Amino acid sequence: MTPQKSDIILERMMALHPKVMDLTLDRVWRLLAALGNPQNDLPPVIHIAGTNGKGSTQAMIRAGLEATGKSVHAYTSPHLARFHERIRVAGSLISEPDLTDLLDECYIANNGETITYFEITTCAALLAFARAPADYTLLEVGLGGRLDATNIPEKPALTVITPISIDHQQFLGNTLAKIAAEKAGILKRGVPCIVGPQPDEAIEVIEQIAARVGARLLAFGQHWHVGTEHARLVFQDETGLLDLPMPVLPGAHQVQNAGAALAALRFLKAGEGAYEAAMTQVSWPARMQRLKTGPLTDAAPDCEIWLDGGHNAAAGKALAEVLKSMPDRSTYLICGLLNTKDVSGYMRPLAAQAKGLTAVSIPGEINTLSADATASAAESVGLRASTAESVMAALADIVAMNPEARVLICGSLYLAGAVLRENG
Repeated sequence: MTPQKSDIILERMMALHPKVMDLTLDRVWRLLAALGNPQNDLPPVIHIAGTNGKGSTQAMIRAGLEATGKSVHAYTSPHLARFHERIRVAGSLISEPDLTDLLDECYIANNGETITYFEITTCAALLAFARAPADYTLLEVGLGGRLDATNIPEKPALTVITPISIDHQQFLGNTLAKIAAEKAGILKRGVPCIVGPQPDEAIEVIEQIAARVGARLLAFGQHWHVGTEHARLVFQDETGLLDLPMPVLPGAHQVQNAGAALAALRFLKAGEGAYEAAMTQVSWPARMQRLKTGPLTDAAPDCEIWLDGGHNAAAGKALAEVLKSMPDRSTYLICGLLNTKDVSGYMRPLAAQAKGLTAVSIPGEINTLSADATASAAESVGLRASTAESVMAALADIVAMNPEARVLICGSLYLAGAVLRENG
């Protein structure tokens, strides 16, 4: 892929701070002030935090709103193939000229001061959203919540907290309670919060912080319920019952995400058309995405190839449940992970669903876990493991053993992005 001008500016931005992560809002406030405080001109904000399901929930909310004619800005991270995926302006991915101009403007306004890549690019997204009319702005938290660069709007229209689990302990704390406290940092006085299914330890902390700041909770199991019946999704809240098609995003965990999205759409009074569209018109790459074209499928025409970017223990469990529910077929994993993850926790639930794992290093990623270390972790939880130089080489090894296998490429959104770029 030929580098674009925005890629060159983004590369310069990487050098503005020695750390990838350094959680504080001071630098963001400084740059936003230099840009004229665009955060004060955003369309109504829906702010979404959580460990798992943020992106899927945001995508469902957006699908529902857009189906009823609403115009929606959306910010998400990380991107998969191109940075432009992070910034959707009034329904469309930001154009290369607009992105280049915004990045240039932010880089100049920052005046060489220390700021992280995520912070300065978040400011660019807020600037883009402030300058274009829309009905809503969807902001997905990057990491945590309390000190995340997206935690800027003083009074969003709504906040959402999706399921919380152990992840990013080095930044957020090593207990569910500490992590939940960081996620609940997006709660604002007088702003309702949709809360998805949570462990007891997490919901207790969320309730305590909500009481302290004066935020009304609309929580799963208390104010709304979601489940399945006769291959349909059933949602109920104080307004009544919805009987809907199952989400097109596969997996039981997507039912929970759908519940949070429906609770948000109900609060926003989006209307009947929005609810069904949120289930049937949503698209979210690398969440059990079936690959049907490209070099990988050409190389293994009789294989069933899937791609998933989940990367923590909860995601591994959810992924195992999806595989368990699929029609019988010999399943092999191609896996690459970051060295900051609970690798064994991710792989353990998958061991019972796969005949073997081929480990790869994530191309171009400085924090990749080596293929050898990934294979060793797989063997420690009972998976037969080998290594390969690339995803294509791993696929060739699997095809040689079983040309009609189900192949799941998994372990990291960074690996998923590399696959989508290379697979065209």
